[in-house]
Amino acid sequence: MPVLLFSLFQVWGQNAYAVQANIIYRFTKYINWPDEKKTGDFVIGVVGDTPLYEELKIFTSNKTAAGRPFVIKKFSGSASAYNCHILFVCEDESASVKRIVAKTAGTPTLLVTESEGLSRKGSCINFIVINDHLKLEINKTNIENRSLGIASELLNLGIIVK
Repeated sequence: MPVLLFSLFQVWGQNAYAVQANIIYRFTKYINWPDEKKTGDFVIGVVGDTPLYEELKIFTSNKTAAGRPFVIKKFSGSASAYNCHILFVCEDESASVKRIVAKTAGTPTLLVTESEGLSRKGSCINFIVINDHLKLEINKTNIENRSLGIASELLNLGIIVK
C-alpha cells in the first residue's frame, strides 16, 4: 500500500478524481468496521456534485470489499440520514460538514473530505494538496469515536491531526 499510494500521490495532477477514487477504495482494506457493518453491500456515499461520483462508480464496478459488492450513492448536504460505510463530502459542500458530522455522530461512517482544516472539524480523513502532492490528514480520534479501527500502515502515510 505505501508504495502504491506514494506513486498515486505523485500523479495527482493527471487525474485527481481517479486518484481519489483509488485511494478511497483502498481505505476499505485499512479501516475496520464493526461486525454489524460487515454484511450486505459496501456503500460509499458522495455529498455534492463532483466527478468523483462517476470515478468511484467506474473504479469499483468489478471490485468488492471483503467479498461484498460496492454501491455508490449520491447524497445532498441536507439529507436526513447518511447510511453508508464511507461518506465523501466534496469541497463545494464543505459548509455542510458541521451538520453532516452531527448527523453521522456515533455511527461507523468514515467521513472523508477535501478542504483545508476539516479534519479538525469532524472529518476522519481529509485530502489536501501540498506543493502539488496529494496528502492525507488523518484524525485518529474522530475515527475511533465512530467505532472504526485504522491500520498503522495507513496512519503512517498521513499527517496526524487532533
